[in-house]
Amino acid sequence: MKRIILASNSPRRRELLGGLDLDFEVKVLPDIDESYPDNLPAAEVAGYISREKAAPYRTLIGEGDLVITADTVVIVGDEVLGKPKDAEDARRMLQLISGRTHQVITGVCLLTTDKERAFSVTTDVTFKQLSEDEITYYIEHYKPFDKAGAYGIQGYGRILVEKINGDYYSIMGFPISNFLENLRKIGY
Repeated sequence: MKRIILASNSPRRRELLGGLDLDFEVKVLPDIDESYPDNLPAAEVAGYISREKAAPYRTLIGEGDLVITADTVVIVGDEVLGKPKDAEDARRMLQLISGRTHQVITGVCLLTTDKERAFSVTTDVTFKQLSEDEITYYIEHYKPFDKAGAYGIQGYGRILVEKINGDYYSIMGFPISNFLENLRKIGY
């Protein structure tokens, strides 16, 4: 590989990819559209957005370069929860997932000049029943506005979670094991 480009501002993705002893650079293009068609099934949203994030890089990479894009969404029932717009939206999301099991889906796209491989990883997360005081405290002290579903599993957010069934690192936004498996499948 000539270059590995992580096309993400997520400090968690940088940390997780950095832990794999791979040399990479972070390059994020401005104004990437993260919208998706209204009729797209909820389980396909993260994968769709990760592919859409990769598309603008096609003309910017050279032979041997690899671009990694990712997106994480939280799904409750059929509702897709992305990043909250503000504190009230964060409160609504946390109230919605309080005491329930929801799915966290992280979609990843691996793009080279001649290949594109996208995959998604789904993890079930059960939240404990949250009090209004706990929700307020979490929002005020941890400002979860850059996190799908208005929470992060690491740090204080771990006390919100009662049970996990699946890939912990996918909840953080980068499913390491599946990434390595798919990297091998495209020949790296």
